[in-house]
Amino acid sequence: MNKLFNKLKERWELESFWHVVLVLFIFSISGMSVLYIRKYAFHWLGFTAQTSLWEEGVAWIAIVVPSYQLLFLIYGTLLGQFEFVWEFAKNNLRRLKKVAQKVTSVINRQTKFNNDNLN
Repeated sequence: MNKLFNKLKERWELESFWHVVLVLFIFSISGMSVLYIRKYAFHWLGFTAQTSLWEEGVAWIAIVVPSYQLLFLIYGTLLGQFEFVWEFAKNNLRRLKKVAQKVTSVINRQTKFNNDNLN
């Protein structure tokens, strides 16, 4: 266990074991809190067991992902880790942007392929 904490400490460039514990705590309370937001948002949207998976997926991306990032920043700031959570959130958004660009590229190629074959 100590080896894991040391790896995280080095990877995240944190000062001590307790900073690693604090950051892990911020991750966990952000995740638990976003589940409550999801529950109420999905209820407000009228989602039921019969709601299609793609609708839930779109809602998850539109509601849960930004809520998690915001809560992560809020909790990190309140617990004195703003610099770490700000950099971490920016890196996550960069990764999400790259994924979105790849998905868009694949969709555009498929659409062009389908249009070319229809003509």
